[in-house]
Amino acid sequence: MQGKIVKGIAGFYYVHVVESGVYECKAKGIFRKDKKKPLVGDDVEIEVLSEVEKTGSIINIFERKNELIRPAVANIDQALVVFAAAKPSPHFNLLDRFLVMMQTKEIPVILCFNKEDIASEEKLSELAKIYEKCGCQLIFVSAKEEKNMETLRRMLEGKTTAIAGPSGVGKSSIINLLNPKANMETGSISRKIERGKHTTRHSELFMIGEDSYIMDTPGFSSLYVNDFEKEELKYYFPEFELYEGQCRFNGCDHIHEPGCAVKEAVEKGKIHAVRYEDYKELYEELKNKRRY
Repeated sequence: MQGKIVKGIAGFYYVHVVESGVYECKAKGIFRKDKKKPLVGDDVEIEVLSEVEKTGSIINIFERKNELIRPAVANIDQALVVFAAAKPSPHFNLLDRFLVMMQTKEIPVILCFNKEDIASEEKLSELAKIYEKCGCQLIFVSAKEEKNMETLRRMLEGKTTAIAGPSGVGKSSIINLLNPKANMETGSISRKIERGKHTTRHSELFMIGEDSYIMDTPGFSSLYVNDFEKEELKYYFPEFELYEGQCRFNGCDHIHEPGCAVKEAVEKGKIHAVRYEDYKELYEELKNKRRY
């Protein structure tokens, strides 16, 4: 039987097989020998051990489309990054780190600002201006008032989407609106493995429609962007593309060089200062890491 790993915890993998349900599986020893660990999101082949107990063994992991290390997940079509428009106000540097990480993996992003109902028009307009040219789809929603949730659902159709963002921004509320059974399914698995109340310490997939999954990932408080050189960073800020080749110096990093088209665009308001300041901060971080 073929299915998809929807949760992995303490060496057990929960595999969802369409029209058959979820099987609790262990991975065959051959994967350890090959140093290949099953990940949430993996498409796998299982051997059923007990249809009554819904148990089995993973005997094959199909080729991955992509994989992330933090969180450790595979076969993502897109990422839904959720921040609150207010209470708490968005942490821009953290948000931009996430966008850069997704750019490096070539994973499309839907940037979702929740709590639209409690943010001022001025604040919403400011957020739209900062991120209108960042290369991702942008949507404002209110989980509390269920505003724009159907539009969001359509954006997720037919895809496996990883949802991520800091705590307190309403990710769980969004998941529960997209799949009202999410809490019930989580509780059921938690009882089976004798764990306490569910908090998102592990990635978990929920089915929200035919061939549509949403993946809940552990909340992140920091993301370290350090697996590439500082000279590459500019390619992960889509706003800069328009000015490629227009700087006085070839290979301009848009930091200290004179005659820089990107810095000029920032001064004229064509590139938002918030994005550029975060670019500079990440650039310095990448530069400093080479000293150690």
